Amino acid sequence: MEIGLTHYLTIGAILFCLGLFTVLTRRNAISILMGVELILNSANVNYVAFSHFSSGSVDGQIYAIFVIMLAAAEAAVGLAIVLAIFQIFHTIDVEAAEALKE
Repeated sequence: MEIGLTHYLTIGAILFCLGLFTVLTRRNAISILMGVELILNSANVNYVAFSHFSSGSVDGQIYAIFVIMLAAAEAAVGLAIVLAIFQIFHTIDVEAAEALKE
């Protein structure tokens, strides 16, 4: 059995759905950041798969590298925000950030 484009797209869709489910249902800030990482990784799988199966060029890998750099920056800023919230409220519950609005 040959692994084709549909297999990669199925894996990407599963990763996206798991990430979206995590972002929408969790209250823990670390879990939400992990869900966002899953969503970005699903986009990377799709970039590389379409690049490989459509033209054989490396354009998809280049886009995936930029998304990985974006994810690293997002993780660093997100963790800094989580640490700041933890120092103030002594919890990483997202609902605690509602008090920052006032």
